[in-house]
Amino acid sequence: MNNVMEIKNLSCYYDKIRALEDISLSINKGEIVSLIGANGAGKTTLLRTISGLNKSSQGSIIFENKDITKLPSDKRVKAGIAQVPEGRGLFSVLSVEDNLLLGAYIHKGAQIATDLEAVYKRFPILKEKRLEYAGTLSGGQQQMVAVGRALMSRPSLLLLDEPSMGLAPIIVEDIFAVIKELRDMGTTIFLVEQNAYLALQYSDRGYVLENGKVVSSGKSSDLLHDDSIKEAYLGG
Repeated sequence: MNNVMEIKNLSCYYDKIRALEDISLSINKGEIVSLIGANGAGKTTLLRTISGLNKSSQGSIIFENKDITKLPSDKRVKAGIAQVPEGRGLFSVLSVEDNLLLGAYIHKGAQIATDLEAVYKRFPILKEKRLEYAGTLSGGQQQMVAVGRALMSRPSLLLLDEPSMGLAPIIVEDIFAVIKELRDMGTTIFLVEQNAYLALQYSDRGYVLENGKVVSSGKSSDLLHDDSIKEAYLGG
């Protein structure tokens, strides 16, 4: 597999508190790679550092063979990285369609309409509700808008932060079916998910984060059967 992203010895501070310490990991083209860990372990911080919303204090981020460590966040979007943030981050008083179009701000021309129709094909309910305020949608529908908005930038790497948060189990199944479909169509995915069992079920490989450090990694199938992982994150 071709390497899409390699993170080397990455550290990040909040004020004087070290949130990430000496993180090294890799993501290969066409994979779903999951990042699991307890609340406060640094999972969201790592995603925000990859997308450029947080600055790293040391280490490097190599994306598609280019060093993007110092690149501003908007340039990272143009390079092919899109993030679906925890809590979705929608503009509640804008329409569904306007929220989606915001994801295409780096593009111009007729392709935007084609991309929009592709999102509507993947999430038909959004076409039905395209003129409604995003804030009036159900949690699951809002998550669809957040994913669709990210896809409008045509990413080669999609960062997903807690896609199952606050959703009913049947909706979670739908969202993860879409995640798997996106991977099968060629989008590489780095997934942060509090539900460790779900994350490892759907991913190819996984990393375990504790107190800002990677403490374990491997094939997801192996992590699912690791006794220490099972005890700490999978309910024994």
